[in-house]
Amino acid sequence: MELLPRDQIAFGRMLDTIRSAFERFGFLPVQTPVFELSDVLLTKSGGETERQVYFVQSTGALEKAADDRPELALRFDLTVPLARYVAEHEHDLVFPFRRYQMQRVYRGERAQRGRFREFYQCDIDVIGKDELSPRFDAEIPAVIAAVFDRLAIGEFTIWLNHRKLLRGYFDQLGIEDDQQFLVLRELDKLDKRGRDAVRATLTGEAFGLQSAVIDQMMAFAQVRSRGHQDALDTLAGLGQGGALFEQGRDELLAVLQQLRAMGVPESRYGINLSIARGLDYYTGVVYETTLDAHPQIGSICSGGRYENLAGYYTKSKLPGVGISIGLTRLFFQLREAGLVSTADSSVDVLVTLLEETDLDHALALSQRLRAAGLNVETQLESRKLVKQLQYADRAGIRFALIRGADEAARDVVAVKDLRRGEQYEVSEHELAASLLVEREQSKVMG
Repeated sequence: MELLPRDQIAFGRMLDTIRSAFERFGFLPVQTPVFELSDVLLTKSGGETERQVYFVQSTGALEKAADDRPELALRFDLTVPLARYVAEHEHDLVFPFRRYQMQRVYRGERAQRGRFREFYQCDIDVIGKDELSPRFDAEIPAVIAAVFDRLAIGEFTIWLNHRKLLRGYFDQLGIEDDQQFLVLRELDKLDKRGRDAVRATLTGEAFGLQSAVIDQMMAFAQVRSRGHQDALDTLAGLGQGGALFEQGRDELLAVLQQLRAMGVPESRYGINLSIARGLDYYTGVVYETTLDAHPQIGSICSGGRYENLAGYYTKSKLPGVGISIGLTRLFFQLREAGLVSTADSSVDVLVTLLEETDLDHALALSQRLRAAGLNVETQLESRKLVKQLQYADRAGIRFALIRGADEAARDVVAVKDLRRGEQYEVSEHELAASLLVEREQSKVMG
């Protein structure tokens, strides 16, 4: 996704907002290389993921190329690099390890609107050594709520489910363990493919499930809650189940209680028993976040609990919980829906130049304003004032400073506020302070 400068500023501000929210909850920054060893990156992916990986080969290596695949590949998500990172630095990290990572990833997607081969992911994870308390499972949705409250893109709901609850229910339906993960993958496609398509797959030769079993499964997947008490009542109304089922329910109840204790508004979360998350490594609570007024956008943030992040790279058991925001795709969809707008320029002030003889003064004034903390662009060639003001307006610069012969004689500068369409005069020695006040008030007013 290539953006014009003012859209890039809006995107950058979203990144800053997300970073600030992550840090407010005590997460620490991590960055990993774009390149990973192919053998590391593809340890447990296979299938569709492997068909989307970009391999990397230098021209020198191409001359010596054998039939083997290239040694390096571009990361396709931030989870596998995190697993490698934690395994490699295990003895230097403090556990539980709270990390956030905001970097580009690469996938060989089919070109289409809203799908990009290079895109930003914004991830957080909490990794434990040997064990990780389920209490961290409730902290994650509190972080999600803080992020999207700050982004101010509309009302949203964080939907919760639990893999143990689902698998315990499958046990009651007589679905064998080796088939349960496959059924979970299909169930996770309900919103994308629809009930009829998923039913056809589950009754087909690959699964061969009975219609009565599928009917019960579909009814279970339709369960939703709204409000805290309704969530408690919804879970209580599921009836009795086996040990796995009850463990999943108890852990979901604990998450709900902790969210209330943290003051997360009850309109922000609910139970949705259709959420399964298609990835096999999820083992506990799973999350998906949707915009209430724009369900067609789909999940804007998802993740869950897993039991062993780095089992392929270390003998240590490293359970964790985390979420990911695909920010590039989200920004594209929000812009299409009119939920984000082009930002003002990051330049606060344009210093105009009316006469060539005023260049030295314009340069000196610009430097004084920069020293005071303002972002300043200086017009380096004199031209008609109307042209300079048009330039500032199109570039999204709010203030244009005008100093003609009359202003110079009175030691003042005319300030043109292009946002409000107003013009006023300020003495030169008060100019920087005045503009800083205006900028801060603008931030407060939004």
